[in-house]
Amino acid sequence: MTLRRAVIALIAAMSLLLAGCSGSSSSSKSSASASGGAAAGSFPQSVDTAFGKVTIEKAPQRVVALGWGDAETALALGVQPVGASDWLNFGGEGVGPWAKGLYTTAPTIIGTMEPNYEQIASLKPDLILDVKSSGDKDRHDRLSQIATTVGIPEGGTNYLTTMDQQVTMIATALGQPAKARELLDGVDASYKKVADAHPQWKDKTVTVAARTSQGWGAYVEGETRLAALEKLGFKQNPAIASMTPSSSGFSVSVSSEQLSVFNADLIVAFPIYIDTTQITDDAQWKQLSTVQAGHAAVIDGDLSSAFSVGTTLAVNYMLDNMVPKLEKATA
Repeated sequence: MTLRRAVIALIAAMSLLLAGCSGSSSSSKSSASASGGAAAGSFPQSVDTAFGKVTIEKAPQRVVALGWGDAETALALGVQPVGASDWLNFGGEGVGPWAKGLYTTAPTIIGTMEPNYEQIASLKPDLILDVKSSGDKDRHDRLSQIATTVGIPEGGTNYLTTMDQQVTMIATALGQPAKARELLDGVDASYKKVADAHPQWKDKTVTVAARTSQGWGAYVEGETRLAALEKLGFKQNPAIASMTPSSSGFSVSVSSEQLSVFNADLIVAFPIYIDTTQITDDAQWKQLSTVQAGHAAVIDGDLSSAFSVGTTLAVNYMLDNMVPKLEKATA
């Protein structure tokens, strides 16, 4: 799966949110309790998941966040996980610069695809968040033996949990369902402001592509990065939409010989664990009509991570840094 490692190191994210989210950063820190537990809320709470209804009887005090972006979502809600997975290899506290300063105590970093269950148990969690993850039943069952676990949404599939689902499910589990709407309304407002300022983007076709050491791929409907651009008015390249997704469900593999399928009104591409020049210097890439017309944006670094992580805390960072590139590529 060309993009499998991406998701995993990235599900490589889109990021979203500060205020909706600039405001949410400071308020999140001030509302978090010293123990990192959930603020006082109404309990019990129930969350519908792919593994059935999960009931949280009382406010969690020790939360472990394992899913893609789950820790940042908890932080946006004012809860500091005691353990978290660092999907994008940020290092340190395992979150991007848009979430800097939200922890008062750094979490224990847990593995992503193959978490250390003994390490998780040693943290004595009373709630485990695995909302944006593989949806593997064995993984869910093992986590549930340690503590109450909120897995992927009902009807969901691996790593295709939407931002709305992730925020709503985690907010409910933490006893703060009203806060979910506040965060999501902030994100919607940020996207709407940009979309309204760029009406020329409406219905322009876009390909969201990535390259790894294994080759090329493109993201499909339901994936976080494509969803972000759709909020700005773009629509998926029909040629990509017609392809059969890989077993990951969120991408299609594209050979170098097929690369012309990327051609659209706009291409947004990024490298995953390779140098950016392996895209920009690639002969087939440079021959694409979209690239030759100057309608491609290649992103990397923190912008690529913000684009990929798909949390409310990353949105404004992503928009601030992405919009100028989109303006240039669509001029």
